[in-house]
Amino acid sequence: MEAWGAGPSNDLTDVEGLAVGHHQQVGDGWLTGSTVVLAPPEGAVGGVDVRGGGPGTRETDLLDPVNLVERVHAVSLSGGSAFGLAAADGVMRWLLGQGRGFPMGGPGELVPIVPGAVIFDLGRGGRWDAVPDGSFGAAACEDALRGGPAALGVVGAGTGGQVAGGLKGGVGSASLVLPGGATVAALVVLNAVGSTVDPRTGELYAASRLLPGDLEGLPGVAPGARLRTPDAVEVEAARERAAEPGPGGLPRTLATTIGVVATDATLAPAQARRLAMSGHDGLARAVLPAHSMFDGDTLFGLSTCGGPAPDPALLHLLLQGAADVVSRAVVRATLAAETVSTPAGTWRSYREAFPSALG
Repeated sequence: MEAWGAGPSNDLTDVEGLAVGHHQQVGDGWLTGSTVVLAPPEGAVGGVDVRGGGPGTRETDLLDPVNLVERVHAVSLSGGSAFGLAAADGVMRWLLGQGRGFPMGGPGELVPIVPGAVIFDLGRGGRWDAVPDGSFGAAACEDALRGGPAALGVVGAGTGGQVAGGLKGGVGSASLVLPGGATVAALVVLNAVGSTVDPRTGELYAASRLLPGDLEGLPGVAPGARLRTPDAVEVEAARERAAEPGPGGLPRTLATTIGVVATDATLAPAQARRLAMSGHDGLARAVLPAHSMFDGDTLFGLSTCGGPAPDPALLHLLLQGAADVVSRAVVRATLAAETVSTPAGTWRSYREAFPSALG
């Protein structure tokens, strides 16, 4: 697809009007966190597509295009499984304090619209009950006020993320500026039953989707680094680790990858949902298998309406771009993640498992 390339920050904040904040807690039994995507004060047109067999979500019915409310004021992404849905309560109260919400009558009578989704990371820090609550959501909102690019890697909702093969997951993001100037971008919280790595070669499934410069600025990745096929001995060692099944041959744990795909082009609610649907195409390119019965894979689509409505040709490019930025965000999450050890286990970074892959 012809394109101008990544935006200046190469993350979700390249969509003007959006801000990203994180809060996490690590140690003393904790390995979890929350992430918030703040919309402009007037909100953003929202949509959602839920593909996984075990989702944990809130306010997704509200985003059906046939329903009343068209704009959302934030999206809450969190660890903690169903317990972590409580993080959105803190986001709501924070937004109310900022005077943001759906007007219900007189001054101050507002209801902030905050859809959300969670990943399964229970017990990965050592304590089953160490889960995000409303304070995590509020703290993530405060962090979003700092502005600037989104932090990537083992942060926010991706703090406890993992992928198959005992590898660490985390937060990744990417953006794309299309001919004509419209931007489409994604932020992904990577936490999958499936793998991002081809077991035959050790290469990342979606590495071919990367743009020049996608490795620049990633935590732990040296300037000028390039991806290459890992050495055979590293690939064989990784295959042996990945072959160890969980109880009864089932996955060792539940999972779920969640995120946001956004654009500054003006979309209707049904088109925002289509944006999220196309983002799932990118997830399926980057994670195998995706959308399993043990994942709750959910993507939200947002339109800040800062640019014109797309004609059919531009909408086609936006949807193609949505898939590409999700694939790239998954790769960048895998590469940005650091090795983490807790009483519950060790999850190695891709960079540690395949040190020859970055040359």
